[in-house]
Amino acid sequence: MASSNLPTAPSAYHTTLLTAQDCREHVHLIIGSNPLAASRVSQSLSVGAKPILIAPVVSDMTPTAADSQQNQKQELHHNLANYISSGALTHLDRPFADEDLTTLGRSEVDNVVDAVFVTQHDQLLAERVSALCKRKRIPVNVLDNPALCSFSLLSVHVDGPLQIGVTTNGRGCKLASRIRREVASALPKGLGPACARLGDVRRRIITEDAEARTAAESTIAAAVNEGVDDSIDQSATFNKLVTELDVQAEAAKTRRMRWLAQVCEYWPLKKLVEITDDDVESILQAYPGFNSDNASASPQPVLPGAASEGGSSSSTITTSSNGRIGRIFLAGSGPGHPDLLTRATYKAIQSADLILADKLVPSGVLDMIPRRTPVSIARKFPGNADRAQEELLEQALEGVRAGKTVLRLKQGDPFIYGRGGEEVAFFREHGLGDRVVVLPGITSSLSAPLFAGIPATQRDVSDQVLICTGTGKKGKPPVPPEYVGSRTVVFLMALHRIGGLVKELTTHLGVADGVAEVQEGEKQRALWPLDTPCAVIERATCPDQRVIRTTLRYVEQAIEQEGSRPPGLLVVGRACEALYTPKQEGQPWVVEDGQFKDLDFEDSLGLSLDATSGVAHTGAA
Repeated sequence: MASSNLPTAPSAYHTTLLTAQDCREHVHLIIGSNPLAASRVSQSLSVGAKPILIAPVVSDMTPTAADSQQNQKQELHHNLANYISSGALTHLDRPFADEDLTTLGRSEVDNVVDAVFVTQHDQLLAERVSALCKRKRIPVNVLDNPALCSFSLLSVHVDGPLQIGVTTNGRGCKLASRIRREVASALPKGLGPACARLGDVRRRIITEDAEARTAAESTIAAAVNEGVDDSIDQSATFNKLVTELDVQAEAAKTRRMRWLAQVCEYWPLKKLVEITDDDVESILQAYPGFNSDNASASPQPVLPGAASEGGSSSSTITTSSNGRIGRIFLAGSGPGHPDLLTRATYKAIQSADLILADKLVPSGVLDMIPRRTPVSIARKFPGNADRAQEELLEQALEGVRAGKTVLRLKQGDPFIYGRGGEEVAFFREHGLGDRVVVLPGITSSLSAPLFAGIPATQRDVSDQVLICTGTGKKGKPPVPPEYVGSRTVVFLMALHRIGGLVKELTTHLGVADGVAEVQEGEKQRALWPLDTPCAVIERATCPDQRVIRTTLRYVEQAIEQEGSRPPGLLVVGRACEALYTPKQEGQPWVVEDGQFKDLDFEDSLGLSLDATSGVAHTGAA
């Protein structure tokens, strides 16, 4: 019997399930009259709840001898008095009674309150309220007593619809507050309104496209990740290939949602903040809904944040008024970390008049661009890659003919599956061959394995390296490489079709399998064993680098369960276990998250083979 695909390794610490509740119209019972009670009232009101304060108060601060310790009257905090006088807070001037839990709530939930906050230091009262609430499954929070709580509040940063919460699970709330401030200070100003703006765009797209979408097309919506669950990463189909037939038919119906999903995943946060309402409008017009008359037309939008360099056809471009022709730098930005840029590429970034960047160029590199320099980010998403490439080339032609220095900034190395050779040929065809300078970059195909602790070559393990693409031209699967025990194979652009790739590596193929070319000796091709070690490396050298160590047998299942964190690549071969064999304890894969260390040469280098650092968990088949 197959087991559930759930991580089974126990956590080193007890952690809690973080949730976001819609508390509008909820009744929150707050017991106490101190400053913390005032804070709880403020928090309840801010989320649309209806707080009820239970606290016996006295104005002259002279409690009588008849008052017990439990029911002792207290002075009402001035903020509470203000809430009460304004009508925002209901106050019951009496001690707590057990029946309050089941009589003061909403009628639609049988008058049971939705949450209880005990804010005063009274151990007997706290234990009593906590026991009653837990028995009735009412969420309860008790001041400075985690054992009596069924939930706790996070240290929260709020910016419009954006909320970021931090908890140390009762181990030091002041530290949680500091961490929250540090995280918030690292975010660009205006990120909350940007979330709201992009959310409005998403709802508008759904509304405009919904009328023409049939029930049978619901799977298309799922493919472009239209969900609103913040707890779910990008699905394994996020970058699923879109063929020409798809573009002409169903995929065209979700082109705008696909574009939005790609923007939210790839664009730097600083760039997202700069998007204006006018930018949004131009985008929606450039990518019309699939029920529009021109839905199948090739879009020619003006990229948000860019100057007016883009969009013109090369046939209308002329040289600058002084007859000067500019230059084109075609440069690789490396695997992701800005410290891995070459000095030549850094100088090109600082001196360019116009920068045309691929969507995979990370924010750390884009942050190096001077504010005065116009930047266009490729609008590449499944189904629009070719048109987006044409847009950038048209912008480059116009810029160089206007006498500007244009930088085509790519990830990795421009000549390793970066279309660099095609772009050089394009500029030569337009008479600009002598104006093109190509600058190399550190390719992720070799550096990503390094930062995952995988030596591409090692004596007695691997004596050769093969770099392949997982997706051929027009989306057709390329001819798979044969198995060689001493070979390390790195597949780029393969994770979106990992199931097909594994099948191609481990079985003999025929014409019906759709590969680009079925060679005559296909049936003699050595197949890859299913137990061959492999590793999925995503966002290499970035702070959120993730490595999934497994075998060919389980890699598809691992990617499906763990989700997608593009860009990523696949490394296959014995080299994956040359330096580090994960203690899988019967689990088919291990996920290492957060183990990349920054390139701080005064502290430690990025490569660490210490299995105890970072965060790791296992997956079950």
